Amino acid sequence: MSDKLIVEKQGHIAIITMNNPPANTWTEASLKELTSIVKELNADMQIFSLVLKSSSEKFFSAGADLNLFADSDRSVARDMARYFGEAFETLSQFRGVSIAAMNGWAMGGGLEVALACDIRIAEEQVQMALPEAKVGLLPCAGGTQNLTMLVGEGWTKRMILCGERVKAAKALEIGLIEEMVDTGESVKRAMEMAEQVAEQSPMAVAACKQLIQSNRTRAWDQGYILERELFVDLFHSEDQKEGVNAFLGKRKAEWKNC
Repeated sequence: MSDKLIVEKQGHIAIITMNNPPANTWTEASLKELTSIVKELNADMQIFSLVLKSSSEKFFSAGADLNLFADSDRSVARDMARYFGEAFETLSQFRGVSIAAMNGWAMGGGLEVALACDIRIAEEQVQMALPEAKVGLLPCAGGTQNLTMLVGEGWTKRMILCGERVKAAKALEIGLIEEMVDTGESVKRAMEMAEQVAEQSPMAVAACKQLIQSNRTRAWDQGYILERELFVDLFHSEDQKEGVNAFLGKRKAEWKNC
């Protein structure tokens, strides 16, 4: 692995630090690396949650390096769109809970990577935008879809079609982020939330996440059927028995993720 993405593990939590100064822009290499990292974390059954953070004080991430597109090379555009899509879709499908700890500007692909996470925590000074249309481009890493799912068509159109920049307080109001914290507190709060995740059965969390995200591609009536099926499937796991008996025995459950 390169030093553009730094991975640490603390108990059941994986921490990915974006480390490409000055603005944590994404490259072909770092996008491929993110895909690989998340797949490896999915295979590590001791990891229940993931925190994505920045090494920069000013930027969470500024997205793509526009120098890549200065020559109007369609093959480069096609490849980069694929790398962005694969990386952020893989992150969205992470088995556990992903939390973006946003401490600085999140622009373009920098906001899209946060949109691919399950939960977004932003410090009060953070500003967010999808300004691609201002330079003749469009968000190609899930931005048009994920933002609409979070905030609805109206605010998505304001941010993308009108190029409107959103501050953390407004982002909280419209549902773009789940929590706003004081400057310097995003990582601490994200870690606290990740610890909360560790109290849940990781197998139940994975099944619940699958169900919650299933309405992106399934009709509601199909979701109800899948919900019942996955409920019964949990009874094949050791964690189901452990969870119920720990509760009845008034003790803390010890999850094995199996």
